[in-house]
Amino acid sequence: MNKKIKGIIENPQTIQGKIFALAIQFLIIISLITFSIDTLPNLSVATKKILRTIEIVTVIIFTFEYLTRIFVADNKLKFVFSFFGVVDLFAILPFYIASGIDLRAVRIFRLLRLFRILKLLRYSEAIGRFHRAFLIAKEELILFSFVSLILLYLSAVGIYFFENQAQPEQFKSVFHCLWWAVTTLTTVGYGDVFPITAGGRIFTFFVLMVGLGIVAVPAGLVASALSQARREDGC
Repeated sequence: MNKKIKGIIENPQTIQGKIFALAIQFLIIISLITFSIDTLPNLSVATKKILRTIEIVTVIIFTFEYLTRIFVADNKLKFVFSFFGVVDLFAILPFYIASGIDLRAVRIFRLLRLFRILKLLRYSEAIGRFHRAFLIAKEELILFSFVSLILLYLSAVGIYFFENQAQPEQFKSVFHCLWWAVTTLTTVGYGDVFPITAGGRIFTFFVLMVGLGIVAVPAGLVASALSQARREDGC
């Protein structure tokens, strides 16, 4: 029984494992959406009650999943202190303790488990050089795009907590902050929305530094893959 449960949870190459993994990813996305909606101002009491109910249900499921992963782990202590173990714990811990710090945003890191499912895909050899170059860099580009979305969301969450009280009209919610996150991470910086607090400006500095890499990395990946494809063709 223990081996069967372990296979479902840790092996997405099986049908049951894939269904379980996709179901958890779906719940994570639902949780992130409800968290973002919860930051919107002037929500009705009924809406807040619905969001609270969804949060309770998802946390119960995530807690059961976390405990089950510990139960089936070969090295339980190693799992608890692993990257995913820590993220899984932080995803549910704020619900059980009155810390005043909302860490639901870290659940987005749990979506990185989705890349284990991508191992099921079989990549066929491309005919065209550009197609082949894209396949060479496909995993890196997918991972980079995924990490960029994570950074975009966390940037919006971070600036919301820094600037919401100082500029409630400009940074009303996480959704409103996404525009600032896009213009800052892409280093466009239109200047229509900008931080005024010390913490917000320091946070913006680090986001800008990360944004420089976001612009440069995909171009480098594609250029390197094209060079490799040309070498394989003897060009």
